[in-house]
Amino acid sequence: MLDIAFREDDSRFRSGHGPENFAIVRHFALDLLRREPGRGSVANKRFRAALDERYPRLLLAQLHN
Repeated sequence: MLDIAFREDDSRFRSGHGPENFAIVRHFALDLLRREPGRGSVANKRFRAALDERYPRLLLAQLHN
């Protein structure tokens, strides 16, 4: 799923702790997008998060619930 949603195979991180660290960030982001109760694909939710500055705040606010 990470490769489909975040194109993980195209990542330029190859050495050190970079690949592991960004995999953790991608997993966290994917989990937030999946938890969001709205309809739509993960790709559509990512696109919405890129365009609407309030949407990422909404996703992060879910952590308190």
